[in-house]
Amino acid sequence: MEITTCLWLNGQAREAANFYASIFPDSSVLGNWIAPTETPGNAQGEEVVVNFRIFGQPFIGLNGGSQFKHSEAISFQIPCADQAEIDKYWELLIADGGSESQCGWLKDKFGVSWQVTSPVMGQYLGGSDFEGAQRATKALLEMRKIDLAALKTAYSGTN
Repeated sequence: MEITTCLWLNGQAREAANFYASIFPDSSVLGNWIAPTETPGNAQGEEVVVNFRIFGQPFIGLNGGSQFKHSEAISFQIPCADQAEIDKYWELLIADGGSESQCGWLKDKFGVSWQVTSPVMGQYLGGSDFEGAQRATKALLEMRKIDLAALKTAYSGTN
């Protein structure tokens, strides 16, 4: 059994599915559902649902209208292997209307929240050196996009 994430979008389900499939590996746009009759928010013949996969995980883009918005209460975390991967996903996701937040969080152009992070961060934020972890955490709180070298420097105390 799989859990499928449904993203409520305002007429942008196809655009979102194509966007995500273009930037993430093991991702694709699959089938869709066209309204056979008028439905709430969709006229007969309009695309209601687009099925797609991100990193092999199932998603549904629902053209549900403008009544519900995304919030930071739900976000998707991308565990990047290194700084190059952080930079790549950060730039792709904030392009064309996305916005930066802090501590590796951002919203893409559809208003969906993402955390562009790395498992490497755990070495510094939860490391055995308590004072180093405090310095790294302080550095993290000042960042928008994650900077692994700056976290390492803060943790080690070498400026």
